[in-house]
Amino acid sequence: MMEPIFIASDNIISPLGFTTAENFKKLINGQSGIALHDNNALSKTPFYASLITNENLFLNNDNKVSYTKFESLIIASINEALKKTDINIADKKTVLIISSTKGNISLIETEKFSESLTERVSLHHSAKLIAEYFHHINKPIIISNACISGLLALLTGMRLIQSGEYENAIVAGCDVITQFIFSGFQSFMAISKSPCKPFDEDRDGITLGEAAATVILSSNKKYSGNIKLVAGSVSNDANHISGPSRTGEELFLAINKALKQSNLSSTDIDFISAHGTATIYNDEMEAKAISLAGMETVPVNSLKGNYGHTLGAAGLIESIVSMQSLKENIVLPTKGFTKSGVSKSLNICSILQPKISKNFLKTASGFGGCNAALIFTKV
Repeated sequence: MMEPIFIASDNIISPLGFTTAENFKKLINGQSGIALHDNNALSKTPFYASLITNENLFLNNDNKVSYTKFESLIIASINEALKKTDINIADKKTVLIISSTKGNISLIETEKFSESLTERVSLHHSAKLIAEYFHHINKPIIISNACISGLLALLTGMRLIQSGEYENAIVAGCDVITQFIFSGFQSFMAISKSPCKPFDEDRDGITLGEAAATVILSSNKKYSGNIKLVAGSVSNDANHISGPSRTGEELFLAINKALKQSNLSSTDIDFISAHGTATIYNDEMEAKAISLAGMETVPVNSLKGNYGHTLGAAGLIESIVSMQSLKENIVLPTKGFTKSGVSKSLNICSILQPKISKNFLKTASGFGGCNAALIFTKV
């Protein structure tokens, strides 16, 4: 039996609020951060997205370093999460893991090309600046594996602690929406013309979002009364650079391995926090994987209708929100969902559901065919 890993603290910074509590309260009230934006810097036409427009609250610059919005949001989120613990981020038994898909990519849109810009855009440079801000002595770890980055970062933190090398892992994720990112999804014709509708028969694509989130993992028994991260697995379907598996078998493989690691069965899972991007192929693939896992009747939700797709932060945000749901014994609805548009019969939550729960499954999938599945348990 592997050493239990506890959730010591967490934080979410998003258009819905700057703490986990603020975010969860607004989710219970059915609120969404998605709004119609008219921003020529991102798109020539108006678009729906969940954007942090008051970033000046987080910009953290001193006489030595000018931090970007991406870096400032991560610093702010880590600071907020640390406030609720006595964990020393500068201790050698603490590792810092940063999850992002694009980091400072926006700088290529606004700055003149140079060797220094090449360095400034790199994720490892941002990680170094963030680590130095906190006087963190270990080399920070970057996880950038498309849209499973947040879950893979949590899984990496869990495994590093269980290896005995560390006692704590501070896992932080963020992505900021830029023209580069937005135009990329537009080129796939993947952007929804309205707020996204996960699993719905009228879904027509994703809504992008930006946010930052932090989860602090620990093996310290003082947190033994907290929720545990008990298992996780990743897989790759190698189907296509942007199109997921057509069978769902590979995500099912990750789910099944996570279940075996946790010594749980499909009947022990009380709800599923799905990736649910509202694209035709992702939602269909997830539905097939959930069906293969024998979880057709388990309540399923997607939070993309509240946050949009926050890329490198998505797995962290959705895990944190689901942990709050686990504590409160409720399952949040899938905003935008009305009628199922997938081929498998699933129990998609459309209203707020009271449910006594002990375990939940979190899934994610991304470009390149990557899949991840994590299981969390309430003590």
